[in-house]
Amino acid sequence: MGRVVLVTGVSRYLGARVAEAMAGEAGVDRVVGVDTAPPRHPLGPVEHVAADLHGGNLAQAVADSGADTVLHLGLTPADSHAPGRAAAANGHILGTMQLLSGCQRSPAVERLVVRSSAAVYGQSVHDPLLCTEDRAARSMPRSAYAHNAAEVEEHTALLARRRPDLSVAVLRFASFIGPSVDTPLTRYLGLRLVPTVRGYDPRMQFIHEDDGVEAVRRMALTDGVGVFNVAGSGSLPLSQCLRRVGRRRFAVPERGLRVFGGLARRADLDYSPDQLRLLCSDRVLDFSKLERVLGWSPAYTSQEAFESYLTERSGGHRGHGAARRHRHRPRPALGA
Repeated sequence: MGRVVLVTGVSRYLGARVAEAMAGEAGVDRVVGVDTAPPRHPLGPVEHVAADLHGGNLAQAVADSGADTVLHLGLTPADSHAPGRAAAANGHILGTMQLLSGCQRSPAVERLVVRSSAAVYGQSVHDPLLCTEDRAARSMPRSAYAHNAAEVEEHTALLARRRPDLSVAVLRFASFIGPSVDTPLTRYLGLRLVPTVRGYDPRMQFIHEDDGVEAVRRMALTDGVGVFNVAGSGSLPLSQCLRRVGRRRFAVPERGLRVFGGLARRADLDYSPDQLRLLCSDRVLDFSKLERVLGWSPAYTSQEAFESYLTERSGGHRGHGAARRHRHRPRPALGA
């Protein structure tokens, strides 16, 4: 009998693409997609389960599926504007706890891969050193988004201690970008007047959407354990990114971020002070651990990933991504 894979977050781009990729893997019998919001696009052979954060059926979905591999890529609120960002983040934490509880109780689960964020590295202004996976304890992230990501990691680490037989990997991603993704960052870059934090011009590191999907797929099929940075090589200053997209910017004092938050809500801007606070530090990731374990490197550098986003934004074709896919190494055999 082949593998059964459960993927959360299938109403969003990453979760949907990973679920479809896993459904096409030799040796995978079933893929179950779970989310609190309905899928935005058809999922093909992927079975869909609607989750209710307050009904406790996330843990039940793990048990009912009989999944041996769980890929936790996020949970999407049914309505992203109400009940608000804070409530949505709390809902994600609640859903994560339910899902991990289901993994702990299910004897079928053998492999767990959890999506996290480079935001957990916190504040580190103009730090010349690359962020390695053991660095997170040195600084406390100030933004709520980073705190939530760190909390997900803490709950995941607790599960790994309770179930030492479970193979657990956490992927800390740089910012996703590319022709198809819609994220707070791409919406920020699309604002007519772009706010920045005065005195900061952080280096931006990206992961191309195709490489993000491939990293999850490969990690799901291996037994690498621990925390792994996932990013394209190199970085670009935020100021350069804004020049390339042709946007005007205005600088907000760091002390004025709270005031900006009120203005942003009244103007219905889809970018919060909490997200701007993430732009007060450099976070360039060392992903050599990922390369060693997977025997694979992201096909796109950060600059190339950003260029692919610009090409699509200016009405270009997606041939850029297709031209680079040959740089991926062959897929590993199932269970390798």
